Amino acid sequence: MPPAATEILVEDVHKSFNEHAVLTGVTLQINRGDLTAIVGGSGCGKTVLLKHILRQLLPDQGRVLIADHERPDHALVDIADLSEDDMDRLRTHWAVVFQRNALFSGSVFENIALWFREVKGLTDGQIRPIAVESLKSVGFKDIDSLLNKDRDELSGGMAKRVAVARALSMDPILMFYDEPTTGLDPTHAAQIHRLIYDTHQRPTGRRIPRTTVIITHDKDLLHRLEPRVVMLHEGRVFFDGSYVEFARSESEIIRPYFDLMPILHRRRLEE
Repeated sequence: MPPAATEILVEDVHKSFNEHAVLTGVTLQINRGDLTAIVGGSGCGKTVLLKHILRQLLPDQGRVLIADHERPDHALVDIADLSEDDMDRLRTHWAVVFQRNALFSGSVFENIALWFREVKGLTDGQIRPIAVESLKSVGFKDIDSLLNKDRDELSGGMAKRVAVARALSMDPILMFYDEPTTGLDPTHAAQIHRLIYDTHQRPTGRRIPRTTVIITHDKDLLHRLEPRVVMLHEGRVFFDGSYVEFARSESEIIRPYFDLMPILHRRRLEE
């Protein structure tokens, strides 16, 4: 079997803010098709790392390379070297589900339609069947009524599912989730866990394996999905392995964090 292709390559990334070092040499390779959870205590640099991968931040040192699926060979490109137009082209194959969903004011249909109008130039008539199919895929039933609902009429669980449906509608090759279950009760959180897993397994339209990256403190998510686990500590990768290895570790760094994960997860909600 040939080696897996690389989707994301982070090489010796450093980042400081006002002389406070947050990332102190992160090196990480994520292969195409990986389901990866990035974990670690508050302030360890998880969100800062994600922002570097999304090029919302640029490193003080090191680099981030991501596969360019517009090229026949899906070559890795250093995103710091790309123009904004090139980044926009790269991002057409990405989708991000933010902690607070990032749904904008307006109807469910408008939330899904905007990207297709602005990026793909589709009409509402062309967009509607895509929206219907994506909402069905996340378990919604009364789609016609839902499409006309305003964002502010949605419960937390519904809003999260709409955010995932919006991401899915773009048929992304690379899916990012930032604390996807924060604020949800256990029942709705379990639905999102299943949805993340099913979305990861679903083939993309281009038949390229989907790659999923999750920033989380959710121990139940790790238990249900059993992803590859990458733990950051003091600005570096401290652990990189299977969930089973992570859960069984007696490391004096991992064990206290693992036991505290439910408390940290609740604290994110309070914040």
